[in-house]
Amino acid sequence: MSENMNQRCGVLFDLDGVLLDSEGQYSIFWEGMEKEYPTGIPEFASYIKGFHLTRILGYFSDDMVRKEVLDKLLEFERNMRFEFFPGALEFVEQLRDNGIPMAIVTSSDRKKMQALFEQHPAFPTMFDQIITGDMVTKAKPDPECFLTAAQQIGIDIKECIVFEDSRNGLIAARDSGARVIGVATTLSRAEVSQLSDFTIDAVCQLTVEQMLSCPRK
Repeated sequence: MSENMNQRCGVLFDLDGVLLDSEGQYSIFWEGMEKEYPTGIPEFASYIKGFHLTRILGYFSDDMVRKEVLDKLLEFERNMRFEFFPGALEFVEQLRDNGIPMAIVTSSDRKKMQALFEQHPAFPTMFDQIITGDMVTKAKPDPECFLTAAQQIGIDIKECIVFEDSRNGLIAARDSGARVIGVATTLSRAEVSQLSDFTIDAVCQLTVEQMLSCPRK
């Protein structure tokens, strides 16, 4: 075992766009909602990535519209297929085999996560903690979610590595004090590189040792 493998660290994964190949589906949904219930925000589907649902709904005009959008979102998530990026779960298994504590840190709520667990029952058993958007008081880009996750897995945030893809998530990860590996699935590599210590196109590109060797900027 190399010296890097003996490092004490934790890994914090965002979900959508990092492990779960779902951002494209959500973009189509939110583009449709913006056309049906205009918010006036340019590129709305991209702008809201990483936001908690409560904040997203707040951009719609009134309570009636927000209820309609929420009902459509719940129906959409009940029927969507949750597919993982190739090699993503295998990388998680490698981390587990090396005894590295891990958490999911997502802006999604428990209802969405329950739908995911119904399709993939083993998924929650792969992680030490799962932090959802309704478990924190401040959503991304605030770093609270990552700080909470680090505390829950018992690793100092400065010893944690975060995998993120969205602008709001990358800002939250950077401001938490963690080392940040940006995944260029949602934004361009140039945009991701500005907010991360190291940039990849997919988590399966890394071995555990390579991940531990990623330098801070």
